[in-house]
Amino acid sequence: MIYSSTYPPVEIPRGDVYTEVLGSLTDEDLDRTAITDGAVDLTYRELRRQADAFAGALAARGIAPGDVIALQVPNSPEFAVAYYGILRAGATVTTLNTLYSVTEVAKQLQGSNAKAYITISPLLPTAHAAARHADIPPEAVIIADHSDRRTSLADLIERNHPVPEVAIDPSTALAALPYSSGTTGLAKGVMLTHRNLVANIAQSSVPIDVSRDDRVMAVLPFFHIYGMNTIMNLTLYRRGTLVTMPKMELPAFLDLVQRRRVTYLYIAPPIAVALAKHPIVDDYDLTSIRRILTGAAPLDEALGTALLQRIPAELMQGFGMTELSPLSHTTPIGDDSISIGSIGIAVPNIEFRVVDVDTGDDVPQAPGARTGPGEMLVRGPNVMLGYLGNAPATEATITPDGWLRTGDIVEVGPRHEVYVVDRLKELIKYKGYQVPPAELEALLLTHPAVADVAVVAHPDEEAGEIPRAFIVPQQGASASSEEIIDWVRSRIAPHKRIRMVDFISTIPKSAAGKILRKDLKALS
Repeated sequence: MIYSSTYPPVEIPRGDVYTEVLGSLTDEDLDRTAITDGAVDLTYRELRRQADAFAGALAARGIAPGDVIALQVPNSPEFAVAYYGILRAGATVTTLNTLYSVTEVAKQLQGSNAKAYITISPLLPTAHAAARHADIPPEAVIIADHSDRRTSLADLIERNHPVPEVAIDPSTALAALPYSSGTTGLAKGVMLTHRNLVANIAQSSVPIDVSRDDRVMAVLPFFHIYGMNTIMNLTLYRRGTLVTMPKMELPAFLDLVQRRRVTYLYIAPPIAVALAKHPIVDDYDLTSIRRILTGAAPLDEALGTALLQRIPAELMQGFGMTELSPLSHTTPIGDDSISIGSIGIAVPNIEFRVVDVDTGDDVPQAPGARTGPGEMLVRGPNVMLGYLGNAPATEATITPDGWLRTGDIVEVGPRHEVYVVDRLKELIKYKGYQVPPAELEALLLTHPAVADVAVVAHPDEEAGEIPRAFIVPQQGASASSEEIIDWVRSRIAPHKRIRMVDFISTIPKSAAGKILRKDLKALS
């Protein structure tokens, strides 16, 4: 069965990302604060002026439409200036994780065929080494923060080169080339057109009610598609104010929310865990927060309930992936009939199906109840063109009739709301039974001695795989491995029992908040 969004379709604007976000500013918008890092405010007027000047500087340096420029900068006003300047020049931006090693950076620079590379001073040793591997000359490495080097962002902006006249087709020209997280496989360049991103901005604007009066926390990284399009592009499109943080540090995060009276929080489940469980949260005034939207990984209902007990705002959960630009589902505002544990309903202009993992047949509806589990397939104007230079991976992900295989196992409720069961590739096979790690993690997070947890498959000669839990102990609480195992045993089916428990100081996660299970499996 094909499920269609219950929202009315929206008209997709025809312009490119720069035109739709900054090219449409009115006189009333210009002197409003677009971005602040808590110390320095950048108005919409200045953001556009600096982006235009940077676009001119890029064109003067030979950058042309279709060229790729790498951007490895933490969340900051400088990121936005560089990003929109790249797009204004008609070029494509490939964003890099600020924690990448030389090898990882070089691989992406080479794979994307980047012509220039924008980074920050603390990352220069990595940047120069990676640029050498990718044959990017030193003068093409641009420093985004304060620097006395000639190739600094500020210096290029000050040269005030004329804005280039470029013509691109938004439906085919690549705006962004982010790389998939690689948490369950090799990272691949995801080809996102201007139309893909603009479409998802228009789609997301219906369920996500960011307004010009909102101050939006931007701690989830802009180099990830969630931060780039759902947080940065959408907020600026709606003329809100972005409050940026270069990395997540709980005391600084809470202080910034309090000082800047943040109204809209975008978070991932690891931040939800901290906000729900850490005692320091009670020391701050968070009453300005009216809305919390969590994404990047499933949020369990129990954790969502605990979060709302600490911060009485409205909680939304969204689902997306890089290949979807990224949002396809979110819980509707003001609708208490849909469980906190649901990722919600399809955003406008989205269709989805749920298919049996073994047969590929559609999972039948269950009137008045939840369907059986199956893989979710999504179709819409926000689906990527494909993976850069990787036709086999593209063909394995997008069907000939345009359905994108998400790799996520879901169930559909009576209102066509969707519940994520787990990732297809992360399911643990215990004696032939499928064991979803997310279910065990959600259960373990309700234990008072557990601050954070990840469950992975551990090889076992008899069972094939067994569930192994890595647990970060809650401050001031304690429990032994045996106690944890016994506690889980009494609350779950026999084949889902935890068989091993290890205590560690932190759970490895990507910048987007996804558990790096492969790193934990390496400890096995």
